[in-house]
Formats: sequence, structure tokens, C-alpha cells
Amino acid sequence: MREIFADMPWWVKWVAVPVIAIVVFGGLIASVVGFVIGLLFKVLVFAALVGGLIFVVRKFMAGSSARSRDW
Repeated sequence: MREIFADMPWWVKWVAVPVIAIVVFGGLIASVVGFVIGLLFKVLVFAALVGGLIFVVRKFMAGSSARSRDW
């Protein structure tokens, strides 16, 4: 592989090849990045919902234990 690029100008190695790779694989790269961002968003939503559920349950249990002592 090094022999192929050895005689090429610098702009072919550092500009043309990466641009061609982005053009060819751009859709794939965008799909992977979109999937990762979507997955992170879902993980954050899940964590917020579980945290909210724990908060509500603790509030409810604290209120109900105070009411049970009144009996």
C-alpha cells in the first residue's frame, strides 16, 4: 500500500483520498453517527424516566408511611 502512495503528491494522500472516502462512505458514516446519537438520547430518556419513577415512588411511600402512623 505504501508503494502505491509513495510517488503521489501530498494533496492526493491528504485531500483527494479522504474526500473520495467521505463521498463513497458518507451515507454509512452518517447512519452510524445518527444511530449512536439516537441510542445516547434513548439512554438519557430511559435514565430520566427511571429517576422520575424512583422519585415519585419514594414521595408516595414517604407520604403513605406518615398516614399509616396516624392510624
